[in-house]
Amino acid sequence: MSKTSRKIKPKLDRLSQALENGELDQARRMLNRGLAPVDVAHLLESSPPKERNLLWELVDAELQGDVLQYLGEDIQTDFLRDMDAVDVLAATENLEPDDVADILQRLPNAVILEVLDSMEAQERQRVETVLSFPEDTAGGLMNTDTITIRPDITLDVVLRYIRRHERLPDSTDTLLVVSRRDEFIGTLPINRLLVSDPSVTVREVMDTDSVVIAALMPETEVASLFEKHDLISAPVVGGDGNLLGRITIDDVVDVIRGDAEHQVMSMAGMDEDEDTFSPVLRTSWRRAIWLGINLLTAFMASAVIGMFEGTIQKITALAVLMPIVASMGGIAGSQALTVLIRGIALGHVKSGNVRWLLKREIIVAVLNGMLWAVVVAGIAIAWFGDIQLGAIIGAAIMINLVIAAVTGTLLPVLLKKLSIDPALSGSVILTTVTDVIGFMAFLGLATWLYL
Repeated sequence: MSKTSRKIKPKLDRLSQALENGELDQARRMLNRGLAPVDVAHLLESSPPKERNLLWELVDAELQGDVLQYLGEDIQTDFLRDMDAVDVLAATENLEPDDVADILQRLPNAVILEVLDSMEAQERQRVETVLSFPEDTAGGLMNTDTITIRPDITLDVVLRYIRRHERLPDSTDTLLVVSRRDEFIGTLPINRLLVSDPSVTVREVMDTDSVVIAALMPETEVASLFEKHDLISAPVVGGDGNLLGRITIDDVVDVIRGDAEHQVMSMAGMDEDEDTFSPVLRTSWRRAIWLGINLLTAFMASAVIGMFEGTIQKITALAVLMPIVASMGGIAGSQALTVLIRGIALGHVKSGNVRWLLKREIIVAVLNGMLWAVVVAGIAIAWFGDIQLGAIIGAAIMINLVIAAVTGTLLPVLLKKLSIDPALSGSVILTTVTDVIGFMAFLGLATWLYL
């Protein structure tokens, strides 16, 4: 446990005790003055619905926006559903434009327009700029709160200009240099500003080779750029080269975390923002859809088994050994699928290197197939005393592992080209292929040799 967690835990324990004792005034003071908004959000996400609603009612209206920005989409939507435009405007008053945009996107269009109409002109323009871009792009991720300077002024003027601000925007490591038409030119790192001769101009010391992000760049590519170049912030420009805003590392961390959660949850057909304490009916419906999809694939595998019903009735050992073939193929395919999905996410997999990866996976499948075919065949022979049965299951494992490797390698590439999320549907398709091919190979060989 970190030092920060050790400091917060006693506060959370005292808050829980106050709630249990019905001391709501004390609980309200602790929520609004004793805990940071991110800790309040964590507490809300860790509470069942009844306790969560009670806690939310205790949070002061002016702090609700700070807490909302740290909540998952499901819980955000639940709370926002009960708020009118006036409540939303009060809650988001002190938030950054990108955070306001994130919250507004959970609201009906009529409420969004009402909130925007109630904003000051400058704030509304900033929020509308972010809302004009898809949520999963750099434009939807950026913050329009920036400090810009001209290239022809001296550093002394820049320093005096900065001192006129009450505070700098969070994560400000560079100042953005623009022309009089707001075209992005370069960046002036704060550390260079502090150590350079105040009499020189910005143009003489600024960087013109800074990483620049296009407004429509997908957020996953933005995260990759930040990782590669160790960025703290980066400018976002439109198609005409005009500066629109900047992206900061805290937003990128959220993207990376969300992507990691997406990869894990998608394997089970679930959303990364799934509420741990979501209501029974909502949870049941979401899981029922995925169970239904899997049921269809299971029927496909069962249909293949049904084709060889006569063979299984005559040789009951086949029923005992069938799961081994399907399981081995499933694991081998999942290994290849996971490697490819990760490679695609990191930008490593390109059209020019897919053939190399496919060849590598096939060779690996053949080597592992030979190894485990011998092992499983030996166990089958010792178990049932049938050399022919051992040869059949060994050959079936070889076939299924190779097919699994090919499918696990090519499937995510194909799905990506079709704009389908490989993490969401790849595992279901792969399982279907390995089950069908495994049963077909094993039972088909048995039928051919025994009957």
